[in-house]
Amino acid sequence: MKMYLTNARVVLADEVLEDASILLEDGVINAICPENISHAVETNLAGQLLMPGMIDLHCDALEKEVEPRPNVHFPLDFACAQADKRNAAAGITTVYHALSFANDELGVRNNAMAAQVARAVHTWNPHGLVDNRVHCRYEITDETGLPVLLELLSEQSMHLISMMDHTPGQGQFKDLAAYRDYLSRTYRKSHDEVDVIVERKLEAATGAYQRMQTLAKAAHKAGISVASHDDDSPVRVATMSGIGADISEFPITMAAAQSAKAVGMSTIYGAPNIIRGMSQSGSMRAIDAIKEGVADCLCADYHPATLIVAVMKIVEQSVLDLPSAVRLVTANPARAARLHDRGEIALGKRADLIAVASPGGLPQVSQVWVHGEPVYKIQFDHG
Repeated sequence: MKMYLTNARVVLADEVLEDASILLEDGVINAICPENISHAVETNLAGQLLMPGMIDLHCDALEKEVEPRPNVHFPLDFACAQADKRNAAAGITTVYHALSFANDELGVRNNAMAAQVARAVHTWNPHGLVDNRVHCRYEITDETGLPVLLELLSEQSMHLISMMDHTPGQGQFKDLAAYRDYLSRTYRKSHDEVDVIVERKLEAATGAYQRMQTLAKAAHKAGISVASHDDDSPVRVATMSGIGADISEFPITMAAAQSAKAVGMSTIYGAPNIIRGMSQSGSMRAIDAIKEGVADCLCADYHPATLIVAVMKIVEQSVLDLPSAVRLVTANPARAARLHDRGEIALGKRADLIAVASPGGLPQVSQVWVHGEPVYKIQFDHG
């Protein structure tokens, strides 16, 4: 089916075309501002913004759809369907559902359950509104996770891998008290249970580097990008770059972010950090990373709806123009994830597009096309 989108402000890689039109055919962008059109379904966007569909490399909201409360689980197909609809409404046309593999201490994040969710995402995807993919987050102090992840990789049920190290004393948990509080508060662990977890993590740290090397090599062989997580120093960045990491997720300090950029790693920051103006864990502000030129990508982190709002806030709060801000959620994450068929409005690219309105001055997604097909639409009275 041919789709003809007219009267739009079209965001290209480096400019915005006013009162422009786009022709979609056979799932790809066939023409930009064509002169002669026939036999196409026309949609007049009434001056709304038209930009590439957003690509979210890290969002763990699916875990909350599966387990909204501790030990309360919903059927996995139901959970995948709800997350899929949330992402469509948020304008995220390619989502990497971040699933943590951390042995058996963290509820839905234990290896067996996380693997079930990963396979459920893969099974649901043909029925989804958007392109649903799996981002496996490997807790490197868990020696039991490696064979599970290698199996998912062989099944093609993994599309991105990141290496996490939540051992207290570095990264997100800079002291033992912070880590104990996290386990007690988030997962309702008793004092004795926390003691066991901490002791096991410290013991399992032996051999972590070799496990990371094995997993990174296998991922690259399969054409999948590898990410580090919560890099807190240039030394940590050098270690992760040494195993072949392509991406640095949520660098904690400016020095770590600068080091990641220097060695050619893409950096990712969270959109909630932009909207709230701060990190939830006391790390650096994402807007500061953007102003210093060390931020390549934005991700939804834990809240899909934050992504489009954060893009517009960046234009207001930094020197980035609209095309540059849009690249943080489109072309840049596509490149980081080795997705060469999407992420920009250009001839021959996959027709994943979103229209953006501004009711009450708040950026909101009004329409979404995935692979050239309309999958979401809502009418705003104003904006």
